[in-house]
Amino acid sequence: MNLNVDGENIYGADIPWLYALRKKARDAFVKNGLPTAKTEAWKYSYLPSGILDEFTIAAEPHHCDGHCHEKESLPFDCRQIKFCNGSLEHIAHDLPRGVMIMPLIEAVENAEIKPYLNKSFAVGEFPFADLNTALAEQGLFIVIGKETELQEPIYIHYHQHEGAPKLNNIRNVIVLEKGAKATIIEDFDAKEDAHYFNNIVNEIYVGTDAFLQHYTRQNEAAEARHVALNSVAVKAGGQYRDFVVHNECLYARSESYVCLKQENASAEINGAYRLQNSGHSDITSNIRHLAPHTFSDQLVKGVLDGKAHGVFQGQIHIAPNAQQTEGRQLHRALVLSDGAEVDCKPELEIFADDVKCSHGSTCGDLDAEQLFYMQSRGIALDDARQILIAAYLNEVFGKIEDVAVAEWLKSIF
Repeated sequence: MNLNVDGENIYGADIPWLYALRKKARDAFVKNGLPTAKTEAWKYSYLPSGILDEFTIAAEPHHCDGHCHEKESLPFDCRQIKFCNGSLEHIAHDLPRGVMIMPLIEAVENAEIKPYLNKSFAVGEFPFADLNTALAEQGLFIVIGKETELQEPIYIHYHQHEGAPKLNNIRNVIVLEKGAKATIIEDFDAKEDAHYFNNIVNEIYVGTDAFLQHYTRQNEAAEARHVALNSVAVKAGGQYRDFVVHNECLYARSESYVCLKQENASAEINGAYRLQNSGHSDITSNIRHLAPHTFSDQLVKGVLDGKAHGVFQGQIHIAPNAQQTEGRQLHRALVLSDGAEVDCKPELEIFADDVKCSHGSTCGDLDAEQLFYMQSRGIALDDARQILIAAYLNEVFGKIEDVAVAEWLKSIF
């Protein structure tokens, strides 16, 4: 894959600060390469060394007629944004006062994005984020202004058509200023036979006393590969709540890197995955408590069948000065076949002595006695299994306050 950022046709070559950032990221990616089995954070989910050679980056933006985004009526009102084959196609224009949404390119050209772009993590920390920085032209800059409360969610729909295998590098920068409140929903889907690699980076800045609810629904093609990083910085009193749902595809990894930077900042990272054949799902989190009186909570539940592979990695880091902090983490999985596999690595790094922290993981099968009881009441075995699986997942979906959104997320299972 050509990672040259020096050519005249490379976007941003004439913008010095962007050119320097791209080159630094490119050099880091070339030096470090793709993660391997020896890379601790990727040892359960590393990809073949030549994987990127399968994919191309489109020379020209894709344009569609919009019909591919009319797949279903959403059970909630929203402000819609549409990507097609990795290209931004539509931004809602009827935005309320205090809300700004613009394409990444426009925000780069007027330098409004400069204080935020690649400021939530360091170059060299995340290999696919370095690749994204070196190559991304598509994406969004979203700002929810001071004390602005957005009543309707911002719904971002990413759709992929059939065609040549394509690498999509999309960078979104989302800023909530002091006291702002918003909900953002990301929805990834595709034509059944599409073959592509989504490399998504969201940089999210939650200001003082601001609140962001972030949902991600991955319902992608069977041959899709998807790597996403949510890098989040939360200021004093800010709240970030994330919920990710993985349906089956060839490879999916969602990683959350959350820094609770000031007192009373909080984060919730919840999720669910359902794999029935040979898909791979990885939900990884790293929550860093960097100030006193911060709070985090994580619950992820999965159901695996066939030869599926599930991965959960969760780290809670408590800095030395982060006293009176609380961090909780729990992963549970149902493994319904001998061929399915789950790898789980919960971690606590505690450098303060006045904290409350817990982590845990459980793994098992459906209760045979419950299945027998339901069959004895005339319920067919397959129906009984589905009822118990749905009941099992309801614990984590019950954390979603908006019932319409919760049912919409569950509908892909």
